[in-house]
Amino acid sequence: MHTFRDSRPTLEAVAAHAGVSRATVSRVVNGGANVRAEVREKVRQSVEELGYVPNNAARTLVTRRTGAIAVIIAEPERRVFADPFFAQQLRGISRELSDSDMQLLLILLEQQKDYERIGRYLSAGHVDGALMFSLHGDDPLPGIASRTGLPAVFGGRPGWPGAEDDPGLLYVDTDNRGGARQAVAHLQERGRSRIALINGPLDQTSALDRLYGYCDALGITVHEKDPALVAQGDFTAGGGERAMAELLRSAPDLDAVFAANDLMASGALRTLRARGRRVPQDVAVVGYDDLEPAAWSEPALTTVRQDVEGMGRIMAELLLGRIGLKPGAATPAPVVTPASLVVRDSS
Repeated sequence: MHTFRDSRPTLEAVAAHAGVSRATVSRVVNGGANVRAEVREKVRQSVEELGYVPNNAARTLVTRRTGAIAVIIAEPERRVFADPFFAQQLRGISRELSDSDMQLLLILLEQQKDYERIGRYLSAGHVDGALMFSLHGDDPLPGIASRTGLPAVFGGRPGWPGAEDDPGLLYVDTDNRGGARQAVAHLQERGRSRIALINGPLDQTSALDRLYGYCDALGITVHEKDPALVAQGDFTAGGGERAMAELLRSAPDLDAVFAANDLMASGALRTLRARGRRVPQDVAVVGYDDLEPAAWSEPALTTVRQDVEGMGRIMAELLLGRIGLKPGAATPAPVVTPASLVVRDSS
């Protein structure tokens, strides 16, 4: 019986069509060196004309690479698909990997037992490297990457013990502390004096750094902050809504709020509207991220812009350099990107 498998062109067929040896075709297909440009082009044309698709298992044996990168987000599915931050970061990662003909394998964490599954998968050699982000506190992922020996790049400033002493550690972050300082300084320049903070989970370095930036702008230490003006959120719109209600109870005279991401800012706007507080006349609001919905909110949201898609691209670029697929990044180092204020109607 004739099948598609039977009709697929083989390496030998490509070699015969191009008039070269099977070994030459193999070197060209697998990115090997020592093949003249004209011969390489002849093989490429034969591959295209015959519709040859390399056998991935055989290719892996030759190149010692799988052609796949694991992207591990330490968040449950409901958070990842509800927050446009993750979509932007994945877009940057995907574009960079696609340019290098690499596949993206997305892995999410729903519960504690998933760490064991992920560790087994990474140890089995299914991917060439891993990008890990949205880590919390003493997350096991860095240890898993270290034990497997898999090249890894992290999203966000590392906060786990010993990270600062690891010279080989690669990460990409934005200037969270500086961005928060800009947000609060802007509110001060607008004459606001009772400035509240809706912060993210403090087991994530981004939230911790934004708390420090808020205190920097106010000229106080973290220990000197007014507890009535600080509410804990969870980087979700619902969390921002609840935190804003808490702030209105504890500090009804507040005249501004800095929310540590745009989703929480959108929740804060919803609560303020429901309580009859005008924005920005009664309460000015500033967010953080500058994702697309910030410009669509009512009123349009003043926010701190971080290049989320660009950060994803840089993460992928650093990892490709580490595994030898991006020669320009052969000696990579951690990257911290700038943050900048975008002023709109909410402040």
